[in-house]
Amino acid sequence: MLTKLYHTFLFLAMVSLTSSCNQEEVDQQVMLPENLEMNVELGENGVANLSYAADKANFYRVSFGANNQPPELVQGLQASYRYSLAGEYTITVQAHATESEFIKKEEKVLITEQLLGIGLPTSGFESPLEYEGYELAWNDEFEEGTLSPDWVFELGDGCPNLCGWGNNELQYYRRENTELKDGYLVITAKEESIGGKNYTSSRLKTQGKQVFQFGRIDIRAALPKGQGIWPALWMLGENIPEVNWPACGEIDIMEMIGGDASGRDDTIHGTLHWDNNGNYAYHGGSKSLSAGAKFSDNFHVYSIIWDENKITWLLDNEVFHEMDISPTAMDEFRKPFFLLINLAVGGNWPGNPDNTTVFPQQLAVDYVRVFEKE
Repeated sequence: MLTKLYHTFLFLAMVSLTSSCNQEEVDQQVMLPENLEMNVELGENGVANLSYAADKANFYRVSFGANNQPPELVQGLQASYRYSLAGEYTITVQAHATESEFIKKEEKVLITEQLLGIGLPTSGFESPLEYEGYELAWNDEFEEGTLSPDWVFELGDGCPNLCGWGNNELQYYRRENTELKDGYLVITAKEESIGGKNYTSSRLKTQGKQVFQFGRIDIRAALPKGQGIWPALWMLGENIPEVNWPACGEIDIMEMIGGDASGRDDTIHGTLHWDNNGNYAYHGGSKSLSAGAKFSDNFHVYSIIWDENKITWLLDNEVFHEMDISPTAMDEFRKPFFLLINLAVGGNWPGNPDNTTVFPQQLAVDYVRVFEKE
């Protein structure tokens, strides 16, 4: 009788224990997070800003889908990530009750080159192929498969004679950073270590090939952006080997010093540099776009009209600056000049790149046209 009672008690105890375990499993399932929501906003420079929330979540894990990274533990209800390559990515949010018990939600995002700040715009101002009173003397539309022999490269870092190209610039110039693509001359500035520098880019000129004296010059280009980025379309006097700079004269058709600070990515400069009776002199003007616009958003046409007495700067055929060059001390501007196109990184004027600067950055030139008076 006692044995029978013992076995009955043991059976009831086991049933009770089993019921308790099943109840714990039910309770655990009930405690899973609920109502998981996520929101993704894509900002400039390839930054994805993510917010998320769920009821009954003890912690969260997030993956932005780059580099095959699994979801990682995050703090709070927001996370962000800056993509460096274009492509489609799957962002995953996991709301956890325990390490092994969670619910998840996914959303695909498309990161384009333009979003990364490296894609070329598809619209913008275009200038005509003829002007009354002028004839087209020389042009390059960059439609051929190879670069015209009218352009030559300047390579390296300027050393030993002009280290940092006279401005403490940080790039090493290479041919490989220039390509002809879809009818554009494209110079790409990259963050890479070559020649003892941490950045590479390109600088081209027509020195010894094509020189110009007076007329109108139109250059249609799309600019890069970012702190420490410094594109330039400019000219130097042909006699620079004999008289050096600034006695040869310098005409900056367009310069931009990039950065998010007010008046950087949205402002261009046109400047003259010269030798004023033995003293270095410079003077220029600038033009800013309307609030919120940047020169990287569209192609624009940067121009000068140059004669014996003055130089006029235009943006999209609208005058924004003029300079009188009639004084005898500015005689260098009545002599032949050659063209230069370059994309510098860092230097005395723009300052160095920082953690907001996205690489690569591109300067794209659609055409260069030189008109002379008939």
